[in-house]
Amino acid sequence: MSIILALLAALFASFTAILAKIGIEDVDSNLATAVRTVVVVIMAFLMVVITGQTVSIMKVSMNSYIFLILSGLTTGFSWICFFKAIQIGDVSKVVPIDKASVVLTIILSFIILKEPATALVVSGGIVISIGTFVLIGKDKKKDKNKEDTKKKVFNTKSYIFLAVLSAVFAALTNILAKIGIEDVDSNVATFIRTVVIILFAWGIVFFQGTFKELKTISKKSYLFLILSGAATGLSWLCYFGALALGKVSVVNPIDKFSVVLTMILSFIILKEKPTKNTIAGAILITIGTGLLVI
Repeated sequence: MSIILALLAALFASFTAILAKIGIEDVDSNLATAVRTVVVVIMAFLMVVITGQTVSIMKVSMNSYIFLILSGLTTGFSWICFFKAIQIGDVSKVVPIDKASVVLTIILSFIILKEPATALVVSGGIVISIGTFVLIGKDKKKDKNKEDTKKKVFNTKSYIFLAVLSAVFAALTNILAKIGIEDVDSNVATFIRTVVIILFAWGIVFFQGTFKELKTISKKSYLFLILSGAATGLSWLCYFGALALGKVSVVNPIDKFSVVLTMILSFIILKEKPTKNTIAGAILITIGTGLLVI
């Protein structure tokens, strides 16, 4: 059951990045994150109500609250870095780097959670790592205009750095969430984390003063940001349900299979051009994920 939920989480996560890329055009990335989070928190609360777990919110232990709040904060940092990265870079490049968090998560799960380092898990993690680095590759194209070239190099370094930061925060999110979710309903845990994220996201928006731009966001951008938020909500519900049932070192890598699905959608919907690196990397990540499922 945990594997099925993890695969569903990956499917919804792949739609999240594509829809967000379309909706985030001409919109401040932090403001876009805040708008999306409103949708996610509403979905999370509805799931708590539907499953009859509203009373459980007050019964969560202080220890669980601390780790879920920390998990929410690291998610907020991860989102800010990720959505800024996809705004200035290609989705097919940013997502693979961000999803490298799977390797960090596996390592931390062995060290902190004391999960067994089986041969298949280690092998799967290594293959996924290789696939991720192959995906990043190098841009061999040269621009005759030196100024344009410098700008492209700067933007490339910027979104790679942001994607790496996103991966680090995402890995911490998974570990903190696993600790905090013990003896807590997965829907309740998702809701608590999302409340932290929405406060964090809107706090940044008001601090920057970008909330004034809400009126200038087009209907198209609002639509795709809302759809992206809905996809995130569904992905989270599936992911944390899987996390409550399975091991982090297995569930997280399967969820990160969304990188391959996202790349395929980016080629079809966003018309991003596939390269030998992206194709080879996708194949390696698929093989690595298969090892983890086994």
